[in-house]
Amino acid sequence: QVQVVESGGGLVQEGGSLRLSCVASGIDFRVVTIGWYRQAPGNEREMVATINSGGGTNYADSVKGRFTISRDNAKNTAYLQMSSLKPGDTAVYYCNVKQQVRRFVNAWGQGTQVTVSS
Repeated sequence: QVQVVESGGGLVQEGGSLRLSCVASGIDFRVVTIGWYRQAPGNEREMVATINSGGGTNYADSVKGRFTISRDNAKNTAYLQMSSLKPGDTAVYYCNVKQQVRRFVNAWGQGTQVTVSS
């Protein structure tokens, strides 16, 4: 059974930093694509950043230059380093794990709240 667990959210002042972690189990972490998504109240869930099995990354325009996604396959963990945070970054952040090699898996974590105060 695939499990995805996020951690690292919290309350931070505008301009501050946070690092989110995403641990996945029950899956071959080396072949998955990891995505960080966020959802603010009243808004749809949106992609923040993704990293594929080869290390290729993609970012939403709103976070480019401020957020960095990375992965440590030895620890089955992905990270989202967030800097220069803005109140508009306030949302629940979700980790998505997607495998499309040998079997199809599309799993989500429970989310972690990030609140940026002005």
